[in-house]
Amino acid sequence: MLLQRTGNRGIRLGTLFERAASRHPANVLILDHDLDLAPDLGRRATVAELADLVADLASRLRAARIRPGERVVVHKSDSFDIPLLACAISRIGAVPVLLSPQLDGETVTELVRRADRPHLVTDRAKLDTALPAAVFDLAESVLLASGTHARAVELGDFAGVRRVPPVTMPPDHPALITHTSGTTGVPKLAVHTGRTLQARYRPQRLAIAPVVRGRETVAMHVSFVHSRLFTALAISLLNGFPIVVLADDDPVRAADLFARVRPGILEAHPNSFIRWEELADDPRGPLAHVKLFSSTFDAIHPRTVHRLLRASRRRGALFGQLYGQSEVGPTVVRAFTRRHAPDADGRCVGMPFPGMTGVRVVSRDGRPPSPENPGHIEVRSDGRITTYLGEDDRYARQLDDGWWRMGDVGFKSRWGCLHLLDREVDLIPGFGSTLAAEDTLFARLDELAEVIIISGPDGRAVPVVCTKDGGPLDREAWRRAAAGLPAMAEPVQWRLSDLPQTATTKIKRLRLAELLAAGRGE
Repeated sequence: MLLQRTGNRGIRLGTLFERAASRHPANVLILDHDLDLAPDLGRRATVAELADLVADLASRLRAARIRPGERVVVHKSDSFDIPLLACAISRIGAVPVLLSPQLDGETVTELVRRADRPHLVTDRAKLDTALPAAVFDLAESVLLASGTHARAVELGDFAGVRRVPPVTMPPDHPALITHTSGTTGVPKLAVHTGRTLQARYRPQRLAIAPVVRGRETVAMHVSFVHSRLFTALAISLLNGFPIVVLADDDPVRAADLFARVRPGILEAHPNSFIRWEELADDPRGPLAHVKLFSSTFDAIHPRTVHRLLRASRRRGALFGQLYGQSEVGPTVVRAFTRRHAPDADGRCVGMPFPGMTGVRVVSRDGRPPSPENPGHIEVRSDGRITTYLGEDDRYARQLDDGWWRMGDVGFKSRWGCLHLLDREVDLIPGFGSTLAAEDTLFARLDELAEVIIISGPDGRAVPVVCTKDGGPLDREAWRRAAAGLPAMAEPVQWRLSDLPQTATTKIKRLRLAELLAAGRGE
């Protein structure tokens, strides 16, 4: 039995900003962009102002005839008003369904259909450029966050309506629906409850408690439709940490912002951290004050960890890596310090949270899991979603007596550390761990911005590489770096922007393999 079940009343997203404002009303949130729903608010607002905005949006949504228990899909241009809308939807007892702005119109249409006649909050830009007319027939109503459209209702029309009190739903009622990464096809809709979200909050809060003392500024570049954003916001808001939210991870803009606000905690996707490696050389020291770097979405290359930690001037600076999945939240944690070498074992992703998560590795062929014969990684967590919306059978197939199959393969060391070697669908027979090989190449080749090893049309391992400046790969340097690694085909060079990515900037490896087989590449 995991300990999370005791006393878990559930995260209450609808009153999150209100409760934070009652504790720390003058605390601030800084944005690198304007809000579509409240452009006059500017890029620096107090938590009390944001709590008022959430209450106002909730009242407008209620006036638009959205009722408790109904689903509301949010698919709009990228902005922090996406999580603000989610909180407002939750405040009236409805269920927010968050779809990434990066999803194509066909995929969004399928997910709206799966949500079974939800209300849809979008904007004119999405209706003009991405969404097919079919969404009007699939949605109960279409509401606009910005712009106008003949078949949609503008939320701005409800400005000034009477405020409505918050609705509190039971902790086991659906509280948030997000989509999975979609690295292997159409994303699934993951159903979170207040109780499962709270179960994810606790280990993450405990993980930072020994590291962070006092009031630190938290800077985050996290997908606005990911469940991780809401636990990160809850930790920061309820503890009175000033928050800096980035919609854009452009290194130049990020460096300018960090040089001004001096974050003490920095959270981002692994690929954003790779882009921010160059900030280590900025004479202004934009990373100098960071005490804790945090990445929750995927294992990260040791080279990147090493460079970022060397850029911090804080005593005892740490890089915290949490391995998990949209369906279960964070399950294991590992901390890196400056003592770790640039080629430290990045496949060791960490240990479970005692009393909160569990991990096991199950044999695929009857032989004990090992580095040469990895097994299926399975986890237990009270943060696990309750189902896939409209796909209960698919959800049940990944469960075995409470253990959730992650779709990854690996092994556990004699000390109990989980080693992640590959996604099961990405295994290349006879090659070994593609992720470990990628770590090695990153450590040996400074010019790499990305390297993805996939199975080519003939079954051989094909490295797809991107350089930092977009210039041609140094082939001689590549041959030296690849020495001692399993045999690979000649590298294929792509532009980083052309790689198919998920909302959290993971590379869609299967899609990349399809494009490569179709003759794409440079």
